[in-house]
Amino acid sequence: MKVLVIGGTGPTGPYIIDGLLKRGYNVSILHRGTHEVTLPPEVEHIHSDPHFEEILKSALGDRKFDLAIGLYGRLRFVANALKGRVPRLITVGAGGLYLGWRPPEIPPEDLVIPTPEDAPLQTNPEANLFTYRMTEAENEVMTAHRQGHYSVTHFRYPMIYGPRQLAPYEWCILRRILDKRKRLIILDGGLAMRSQGYAENMAHGMMLAVDKPKESAGQIYNIRDERLFTFRGWVSLICKIMDYKFEFIEMPYSFARPVRIYHWGHKHLISDITKVKAQLGYCDIVPTEKGLELTLKWLMENRPTSGGEVEQQIRDTFDYTLEDKIIDEFMVAWQRIRKLQPLQLGFQHPYAHPDKPETPPN
Repeated sequence: MKVLVIGGTGPTGPYIIDGLLKRGYNVSILHRGTHEVTLPPEVEHIHSDPHFEEILKSALGDRKFDLAIGLYGRLRFVANALKGRVPRLITVGAGGLYLGWRPPEIPPEDLVIPTPEDAPLQTNPEANLFTYRMTEAENEVMTAHRQGHYSVTHFRYPMIYGPRQLAPYEWCILRRILDKRKRLIILDGGLAMRSQGYAENMAHGMMLAVDKPKESAGQIYNIRDERLFTFRGWVSLICKIMDYKFEFIEMPYSFARPVRIYHWGHKHLISDITKVKAQLGYCDIVPTEKGLELTLKWLMENRPTSGGEVEQQIRDTFDYTLEDKIIDEFMVAWQRIRKLQPLQLGFQHPYAHPDKPETPPN
């Protein structure tokens, strides 16, 4: 049994390749060769660029496979290039194509949380071209399935954490710990929650689809870790693992634009994973705490260069001078506002709790 993995060198790829080898597949991976990783010697490497359909077709020649897994590249081109080459295709796309997940699409109060697979998708290129392209690509894949070119299963990935992540947002917090920053800005109390997935857990979900081709045929699945954290809870967990403590400076989201890059936004972005659990039996195989610990360990052993590729990917400037100015100005303004509101409001239970029996009225 031959399988083609397009991509395979990112966070989930090595786990997927390991799972395929354990199932007896002969594995070939097609990738650009930009980020090589250590893989078993029996894995064939095909160097090509899956962002361009003709280049991809040329690299594959007349080869055919029993299964293909598309993890990287332009999905619509990958889907077209694999027509007639495979009977079975498993693909990955981003989960952020839901209408309302990216501003300014719909008011936050109109967004269904958790968001199921059949929720409205972004279909307006003028509102958000990026998410529109994701919807367009996913539709092309599913159309190819309905036309009988191959049997498709499609996964909508969350934000991935784990080793080999090219944009590891955990580094935003970890570097501030290593730089011994004392204060950390937390926007809107750090209460926002979002879907995240440890790389090995997400690979496990895809292997469930490999093992259950009939059940997963023609299906689209949300997938993420079962356990959810608020942003504040996530940062607190990082601090616990690193044995570090910040002074959290809470302020409104609109006040601190420079640090929004490491935040999760100002609304919940949570996908509903009821379907993948019910149909494929998905559950986390790596607890969140362990996954985050392994992520931080990998980052410590592979520290990004200051101002290098990784920090450019995450777009965090680590401008501590500006952060301190924002904090200082905010604290001054906050003290002024507090002086305008000297009244301390306590809790008043709405129902009576009498100290002694009362005579009921006639």
